[in-house]
Amino acid sequence: MAITICSKICFGSTNTKASRQEAVSRRQDSDNRILSDKRGSSPTVRAGFLVTRKKGIMSTQMKEIRDQLIFRHTNKQKGRHTSITPANSAMKHLVYGRVILDQEVPSVTFSTGALESGLICLAGECTINADGQSNTLGRYDSIYLPRDTNVEIRTESSVDLVECAAEVENKYPLQVVKYADVEKDSSLKFKTGGPSTTRTVNITLGKNVEAGRILAGFTTSEPGHWTSWPPHEHAAILEELYVYYDMPAPSFGVQFVYTNPDEPEFVGVVRDGDAVIMPKGFHPNVSVPGHPINFVWMMAAHREVEDRQFGVVTVQPGFDQDGSGLEASRK
Repeated sequence: MAITICSKICFGSTNTKASRQEAVSRRQDSDNRILSDKRGSSPTVRAGFLVTRKKGIMSTQMKEIRDQLIFRHTNKQKGRHTSITPANSAMKHLVYGRVILDQEVPSVTFSTGALESGLICLAGECTINADGQSNTLGRYDSIYLPRDTNVEIRTESSVDLVECAAEVENKYPLQVVKYADVEKDSSLKFKTGGPSTTRTVNITLGKNVEAGRILAGFTTSEPGHWTSWPPHEHAAILEELYVYYDMPAPSFGVQFVYTNPDEPEFVGVVRDGDAVIMPKGFHPNVSVPGHPINFVWMMAAHREVEDRQFGVVTVQPGFDQDGSGLEASRK
């Protein structure tokens, strides 16, 4: 398995104009060859990408999409924008989006449809009207929105919300989680780790919320420290992704995703607004000296309700002498 090293030539990169034109030309040439194929392959369009099937094998374009683990600059658009879904990634259930509003774009409306949705307020303040209720969220407050719910989000100033969603069969009640209440519960907010791995874990949409699949919260490290350490994985029950925030330049971190440490699926620099998906594998990260690595983590259970368990993990052999560091969440 080849290692993916992120730089200016990989996913979400900043390319030159010539490189972009060359990539577009190659894609158009490829599409033209597919469309002119006389041997019976049938092209279809899925999520904005041309897909062909010949002898049961998906096209190279879709394989590249499925192999993509990092999504850059997901916090650059105003309004409500969805960056990661099962249609454009290896996620089976998890959907990640962002709602960024200000005086220029002060409101959005949408329906959750077949998805349950959780919102975490990273900055600012807003009012959310949904399910006959009106609730105000401030920094680090969260809200759980049931499926089949019409939602209006409005701000008088500005707001930055992370959205975590997944499809569910059942409808669970709307619930508001104030961060002040999370701070009072030592199983929802706790400091963990050692001399070089210290971080604070905040679980805002966890066992304190009735839901079908989603779990979410955020982690902040000490400057220059590792997090998600010791390395752990939970692919049998949960898929996950990280969204990095409050990491202004020049701050950055390095994220790892691997099932075999000798052949990692991903090793790359991550900055504010980037997102990395973890469909499987161990996923530690580290911040540069003098700066923390901060990220929202969100997970979706493979089996509704039954697999929705935080802290049930497998620690990488060799690093498992002292537990997972997440034991406080199970109290």
